[in-house]
Amino acid sequence: MLNRRQLITRSALASASLALPGFASAQASTMRIVVPFAAGGPIDVTARILAEAVKGSLGTVIVENRPGAGGNIGVSAVAKAPADGLTLGIATTASHGINPWLFKQLPYDPAKDFAAITQMLRVPNVLVMNADTAARLNIRTVADLIAYGKANPGKLNYGSGGNGSAGHLAGELLKNQAGIFAVHIPYNGGNPAQLGLLSGQVDFNIDNLATAAANIRSGKLKALAVTTAQRSSVMPDVPTVAATLPGFEIDTWWGLIAPAGTPAETVRRLNAAFNAALNSAEVKTRFAQLLAEPAPSTPEQFDEFMKKERAKYERMVKISGATVD
Repeated sequence: MLNRRQLITRSALASASLALPGFASAQASTMRIVVPFAAGGPIDVTARILAEAVKGSLGTVIVENRPGAGGNIGVSAVAKAPADGLTLGIATTASHGINPWLFKQLPYDPAKDFAAITQMLRVPNVLVMNADTAARLNIRTVADLIAYGKANPGKLNYGSGGNGSAGHLAGELLKNQAGIFAVHIPYNGGNPAQLGLLSGQVDFNIDNLATAAANIRSGKLKALAVTTAQRSSVMPDVPTVAATLPGFEIDTWWGLIAPAGTPAETVRRLNAAFNAALNSAEVKTRFAQLLAEPAPSTPEQFDEFMKKERAKYERMVKISGATVD
């Protein structure tokens, strides 16, 4: 039994400890996921789906948007955060595949400044044409597009979301492997690029399937092929580019990372919680609505995957000649 003096002493110590910054922050610790792009896009939406799905195992997880510089600002913030497991970020095709070769200087080292947690998902890209243009040029397949390009050098063009974007690099890789020439028309973002295609300003784009799907289904765009190694379960009737150009493989991906130095036990705990969410029926259903396929992995698998992506995009950026500074 505690006497009155002991009770008063313990109460005072508890009150004092609550006033200490370290104690207060520990009590109010809330995990955050830094999304390096603006709110409302597919990366932001999927991060919020996962944040909701892990509440039962990890507690409250907030999503913080830190857009700018092709993802570099948000990713840099993650690299500089304490390695305590409370700050996670989203690594993307841009931040950990393309940007290391596109920017002469990065505010982070994609190979050294992060601990991989798990890949989240992959979204196929799709080679699409304006449906009226495809009909007018009698192009129904990738082989038809290549044959037209070879028979009519300099007449094809394609759009993208800007110099160094995934669509730009994919277009240059297609030209390189197919042995054709097409003028690149850079737009200020993916949506303007799609509008350019829909209005007939450009002949073809390589776009994210989630972005292009509605116009494919409505008949405004003609899907020639997906750029993944296998056909997409979302549109299984659409062939792959690789069926015509063996080895051609590009998709959009993103996943969870933490600052380098995050304890291995913390990484394992986070991996288990997020992978359980990615494997849940609810998350699979919600991702499917975005035409995204969950891709849970071990930290080691995700780290190795990002290394391979950097090597792939190094070649693609060199082929394109793209640079932003």
